Amino acid sequence: MRNLLLFLFIPFISFAQSVNIDSIFKTSGEVYFSFHIDSKEALNSISSIVSIDHGAELPEIFAYANKKELTAFLLYDIPFTIEPKPGSLFKDLNMLLSLEEKKNSDWDFYPSYEVYVEMMYAFETQYPDLCKVSSIGTSVDGRELLVAKITDSLTISQNEPKILYTSSMHGDEISGFVLSLRLIDYLLSNYESDTRIANIINNTELWINPLANPDGAYTTNNSSVFNAQRYNANWVDLNRNYPDPEDGSHPDGNIYQPETVAFMDFADSVQFDISSNFHGGAEVANYPWDSWSNLPADYDWWLHVMDEYAAFAQDNSDNGYFTAFDNGITNGYEWYEVNGGRQDYMNYFKHCREFTLEISDYKTPAGNNLPYYWDANYNSFLAYLEQGIYGLHGVVTDSITGEPILAEVNIENHDIDNSHVYSHLPNGDYHRYLFQGNYALTYSADGYISKTIPSVSITNNEATVLDVQLMQYNVSIKENLAHNVHLFPQPATSYITVNGLPQTTNSVYILDGLGKRVRSLNFVTSQTLTIYKENLSPGTYFLVFVVDGIEYKKEFVFR
Repeated sequence: MRNLLLFLFIPFISFAQSVNIDSIFKTSGEVYFSFHIDSKEALNSISSIVSIDHGAELPEIFAYANKKELTAFLLYDIPFTIEPKPGSLFKDLNMLLSLEEKKNSDWDFYPSYEVYVEMMYAFETQYPDLCKVSSIGTSVDGRELLVAKITDSLTISQNEPKILYTSSMHGDEISGFVLSLRLIDYLLSNYESDTRIANIINNTELWINPLANPDGAYTTNNSSVFNAQRYNANWVDLNRNYPDPEDGSHPDGNIYQPETVAFMDFADSVQFDISSNFHGGAEVANYPWDSWSNLPADYDWWLHVMDEYAAFAQDNSDNGYFTAFDNGITNGYEWYEVNGGRQDYMNYFKHCREFTLEISDYKTPAGNNLPYYWDANYNSFLAYLEQGIYGLHGVVTDSITGEPILAEVNIENHDIDNSHVYSHLPNGDYHRYLFQGNYALTYSADGYISKTIPSVSITNNEATVLDVQLMQYNVSIKENLAHNVHLFPQPATSYITVNGLPQTTNSVYILDGLGKRVRSLNFVTSQTLTIYKENLSPGTYFLVFVVDGIEYKKEFVFR
């Protein structure tokens, strides 16, 4: 398709030939530009080359590119215009250079980098029983990637959903940076007096990272966010730098950046259940998927929680705030395709529920506008945290020992595209978010007999608790049953005969040495089962026979 697009765009006189690309990048490794295009299909093709801006709307498109990306874009031979960077539109940003200089309650400022770090650790100092601040890594230029953990039990892991809010992985989209700091302050300062806040903190493990790309935000220096840039210090778009469900590893052709690695390691260590990442350049709640047109398994749930977010934002604002797109919400791919994004990485690879929040049309609004965005969004912030408390929750344990189990929780005839979830160790707790209705759930774990609960009722904005015990396989019976099954000759050249399969065998199939199913076999208990080598390469295989829902394996070899 890309070759076809290139053919359609190339005229007899090339626009690209007149571009001096070295002069464009003489002072910066990132450029912001606009161009016109009419086709959504062409836009999605171009989005794999450059970073389409969040405010993109056909036919006028705005985008970012580094030198390599703009060079690739020139192959399309589309006329473009270099535009002022969004981070340079406001000069009077109201920088806070000292905590003593201004009351935090005003929240109409952007902190310097040093004040930001000081402010984060001040939360921990002031609320040591509720807040712990730590660094999950450093940026390319050595700035800290700070997170605040907020919960009523900082040192003991509880059976609670783990929730992540993170902002400004695009360094020039920083309204969410200040709003995240204010949210930390709001939660901590109102814990003792507000039952809604206490309920959130007492029933969740919340992590907030206000600034995921500090090098991009503080491009000029640590004392100013003026002229902030989208990319990191290596001129890489961090929201194109994650593994992608469709395009696999390194979809942007770059190595994983230090910021990306830090967040992937962080996600591995905490195992989040629900999350959101904050952006700017539009005003909309963007739900999965970004990478492909598949609708998510929990499409109805996403519409419910996105509508809720938008409704609160509209009720607490004016001037038509958060009403664009489909009344404040959009499907990511329907908007435009993004490959290597954080949202799809968290949903597909980490079995989390993450959406992308676009807070403000202005990427770097003036400081005196930040209180407006707080008033519009803080109820929505809290409502999404409460969604983490709702849904289906429980603990999976061993039926004999009571020990927690790492188990897969699958919704029958529902889960697709890795939408199933897992219980978390050390507690065995799981958290599954579903639109109201009745669901059949299957719980499975290595070494245990799977259990299906045929009907579980879910109600929107309420919590359902379902603890499950799984029974271990009876190892001695399993060994004896497998021992009675014989495969001969061994090794074999053309076929193997199988004797001794139990009369109650349900199904029989073959796995290769990597555990991939390569053949299903027709099994009739009154006949001898023969396995022919046809279409099987020489190597080690496993005969798997299923009896009463339990799998048994026998190894064999074809020469």
